Amino acid sequence: MQSFKAVLKRRSLQAARSSFDCRTLRFNSNGAVSAASCDIDNEVLVEGKSHSRTAILNRPSNLNALNVSMGARLQKLYKSWEDDPEIGFVMMKGSGRAFCAGGDIVSLYRLLNEGNIEECKEFFKTLYSFIYLVGTYLKPNVALLNGITMGGGGGVSIPAMFRVATDKTVFATPETLIGFHPDAAASFYLSHLPGYLGEYLALTGETLSGTEMFSCGLATHYSLSTRLPQIEEHLGKLVTDDLSVIETSLEKLVDLVSPDNMSVIHRIETIDRCFSHETVEEIIDALENEATMRDHTWCASTLKRLKEVSPLSLKVSLRSIREGRYQTLEQCLVREYRMSLQGISGKISNDFHEGVRARIVDRDFSPKWDPPSLDRVSIDMVDQYFSCLSEFEPELELPIKEREAFA
Repeated sequence: MQSFKAVLKRRSLQAARSSFDCRTLRFNSNGAVSAASCDIDNEVLVEGKSHSRTAILNRPSNLNALNVSMGARLQKLYKSWEDDPEIGFVMMKGSGRAFCAGGDIVSLYRLLNEGNIEECKEFFKTLYSFIYLVGTYLKPNVALLNGITMGGGGGVSIPAMFRVATDKTVFATPETLIGFHPDAAASFYLSHLPGYLGEYLALTGETLSGTEMFSCGLATHYSLSTRLPQIEEHLGKLVTDDLSVIETSLEKLVDLVSPDNMSVIHRIETIDRCFSHETVEEIIDALENEATMRDHTWCASTLKRLKEVSPLSLKVSLRSIREGRYQTLEQCLVREYRMSLQGISGKISNDFHEGVRARIVDRDFSPKWDPPSLDRVSIDMVDQYFSCLSEFEPELELPIKEREAFA
C-alpha cells in the first residue's frame, strides 16, 4: 500500500488549500455578508485538532437529515482535508440524539410536489458522490455512530474505515416503508453481511442496536456513549496518519460486548432458511412454514412487517441486494442512482411520494401502494427500475479512474 503521506504530498501540489467555516465570509454585490452561506456552514460544523478534523452534522431538530448543501459542504471539507498534509485523519459525528437519520426526504417530497425534479437529481448525485469519496478516502476516517443512524446516515459512515457504535445507536434501512429502496450504498454493505441478514434488513427495515451492528460487522467498534468524550479526547491528541495507530487506540478504549439472547443475530440460521430464497413470495412462504414449526412469534412479526411495506419496493430491494453482492461500491452507487431517479419519477409507481406522505407528512400510516399486492407487481415494472436512464439523462459519474486503487 502506498504511504498516505506520499500520496497526499503529490495531491497537495495539484490543489490549493482552502478553509470552509463561517469566518470565511461571503459578500453579495452590495458588500453585505451572505447570511445564507453561514447557515449552510452551520449545518456542518468543523472541530479542529492539531492533526485531525471532525465534521459535525448539525441539524439536530431534523435528526441531522442530509440535504444538498450539507452533502456539498462535506465533500469540499473532506477533499480539502485529504489534500492537506498537516491533517492525518478525519472524523464525523452528529449533534443531539442522532448521528444522521438519512436524507431529508420531506424536502424531496416537497420538491417533487413543486415539479422540481432537477434539484432532486442534484441531491442524489451530491450524496452518492460524497459516499464514494468516504469509501475511497486516502486517510483514516472514523465515524461515531451515537444515536439514530438510518438510511443515508449509514451511507456516509459505513464505508468509512472505522465505525464506533454505542448503546444509543439505532440502525435501520427503512426505505421499503416509504416505497423506496435501500440506497446510499446500502446494496453494497448490506449484501456483504453474514448469510442473508442483509436481505432481512433491506426488506423489513427492522432496527439493529449498537451491539448488533458490532456483532455483524456494520460497526468496527463498540463503546458506551458515556465514554465517547474520552475516545474523542484521546484521538484528538494523536499526531498520525497511520491506520494501525488509530485502530490500536480505539481497541484500548472501546468495550467488548455480545448481543443478548433475544437478538436477531442469534436467529441467523432462521434468517438464512427464509431469506435465501429467490423471490419475495418464496421468502414469505418460508416464513409461514417456519412459524408453524419453530419460531412463531418472530416469524409472525416479520410477516406482518413485510405486508405493511410497498410490494414493489420489496421486489426491487431484493434484486438490488442480490446484485450488490457481486458489484463494487462504485457499481452499486451508479446503479442506485439510476434506481432512485426511476423511483421518484412517478413513471413506474408513485409509491415513494405516497409512502413519505403516509409515514412522515400526514402520518396517517395508511399508504395506498400501487401495485397493492405482490402478485400485481410485474417483472417489467421491476426491470424498469434497473433500466438505463434516457439518452438525454446522464448516469452518475464517479472519479473511478483517479480513485480506483483505493476502493
